[in-house]
Amino acid sequence: LKSFLIRGYSRKSAAESLSVYSMIDYTEKAGSVTFKVQVVPRASRSEIVGEHAGVLRVRIAAPPVDGAANDELVRLLARALGVSRRALTITGGHTSKLKVIRGKGVTPEALAALVGGRIVAKTYCRKIV
Repeated sequence: LKSFLIRGYSRKSAAESLSVYSMIDYTEKAGSVTFKVQVVPRASRSEIVGEHAGVLRVRIAAPPVDGAANDELVRLLARALGVSRRALTITGGHTSKLKVIRGKGVTPEALAALVGGRIVAKTYCRKIV
């Protein structure tokens, strides 16, 4: 946002320009959506931070010990997406900070609503072909 303001954009147009570029890469197959999540464990609180380079960024308060951070991630995403915990599975990166999540019954619109923690009209998801 700062670089947009330096270039002469107003605050409102700069925010609108940035929201166009906020997108989460996903694939949709057989009624489920698969997307990547960058996890930051041992944060002060668990929250969805936003998007960075096509990946959803999430801060998790739990430490990465005995799967505690993975459990907290699934719990947080299920609550934010409005699905049960069983509907979300970690399909890759169980011991990595970059995880692949499959959400059964999750729509791309619900995934787009996670960016910034609120529904942003100009934010959209980019489908990986």
